[in-house]
Amino acid sequence: MKKVLYIKANIKPEGQSRTFKLSDTFMEEYKKLNPQDQVTVLDLYKENIDFLRAEDLGAVFGPKTEDSKNHPILKYAYQFAEADKIVLAAPMWNLGMPAIVKAYFDYVTVTGITFGYTANGPAGLAKAEKAIVISGRGGNYSTPPMDALEMGERYAKTIFNFFGIKDVESLTAEMLDVKEIDTEKMLNDAIEKAKIAAKNF
Repeated sequence: MKKVLYIKANIKPEGQSRTFKLSDTFMEEYKKLNPQDQVTVLDLYKENIDFLRAEDLGAVFGPKTEDSKNHPILKYAYQFAEADKIVLAAPMWNLGMPAIVKAYFDYVTVTGITFGYTANGPAGLAKAEKAIVISGRGGNYSTPPMDALEMGERYAKTIFNFFGIKDVESLTAEMLDVKEIDTEKMLNDAIEKAKIAAKNF
């Protein structure tokens, strides 16, 4: 049995997020193929993930004990570190991702839990063998010259690598706000790709 952490980040009401149409399809297909796996859904907005405060720093940078796993912030780092697979679903917002995703990564980037320092530099401690970043985008940010402006998926992949997760792939639905094309077809094509991607995850 594998532990799968499904992280969701979109403020839109249920059923309106195109990113979630893509990611939920991916997860539904994955669960059909892997019914024995344990899937935990973490909706960052429902969790009320916030920015780190000065009073939080002692727990984040201080010594860790068995009780640390129940800390309101550190519990997210332990949850992330113990997952076998990570699914991150977040739309492209303003060339990146929603700010709550960065706030969440600030929660889980904890020395001694998700990474550690060695004589040769930082080393990832996350258990996960693979991760996937799923995103909906208004335009085409996968090819030059616009790919240079894409900062969300790039950041997520970089920090996953930092945590020690080397197998990180992406699944995107692009050009969803371009009025001159059939955006519904673009989304449906991406949804079909999601079903295929789930078979190899």
